[in-house]
Amino acid sequence: MTDFFTMQPGETAPPLPPGPVLCTGTAGMRRIHRFFLWAYDEAPGLVRSVEPGDTARSAYVGEVLGNFDKVLHIHHEGEDLLMYPQLGQRAPACALHVAQMLEQHRQVTQRLEGIEPVRLGWMAAPDAESSAELAARYEDLSAILKVHLRREVTEVMPVVDRVMTEKEMDGLGQHSIEQFDKKFLVTYLGMVLATNPPADRKELFKEIPAPVRLGYRLIGRRMYRKQYSTLFPGRPVPETL
Repeated sequence: MTDFFTMQPGETAPPLPPGPVLCTGTAGMRRIHRFFLWAYDEAPGLVRSVEPGDTARSAYVGEVLGNFDKVLHIHHEGEDLLMYPQLGQRAPACALHVAQMLEQHRQVTQRLEGIEPVRLGWMAAPDAESSAELAARYEDLSAILKVHLRREVTEVMPVVDRVMTEKEMDGLGQHSIEQFDKKFLVTYLGMVLATNPPADRKELFKEIPAPVRLGYRLIGRRMYRKQYSTLFPGRPVPETL
């Protein structure tokens, strides 16, 4: 089976700067990108799972989708502030790729801004027309992400590993963590863990702040299982830690 994060024909990576690898950014980026790939693959089907007039389910599903959107926006915001400016300064040969990634971020932001009012209207009054529009908008966003998330890992992150330190990449992760309360984090951590292979789950869990790990063990795992079962009735809940 081919790994999703494989360069496609016609795609090229910038030259690697000389010197040693300074951080493990590529591995960490793969882990969070797997979550986004899963989330936006599921989003259109979640919208379509709501029957017209079922405002209880549309409110629940819409809140979850809104949280996905917020996590994605914050993730890109952190990269725009704490990764791409540094990459542009330290690896000038990567300038074209940086510009491409930032343009893809702009396209994602544009889609998220278009989705929000449709999602909020659908949450209040789900009907066939609003469901079809919202599902189509999430399909469009998913298609863009499948290109961006792959190319960021295959083309940009090997350069990041050579020009940014582990401390700097930890700061990128911390930027995202600081935007959410711990109850949110411990619930959604289950989804992130479940969308990664077992070895990656363990490495990802090590990188999470100790209070969040404790919260996950105490209540987060249970909250994740309940949320997954509510979103996908009848499906087995994927294994996690």
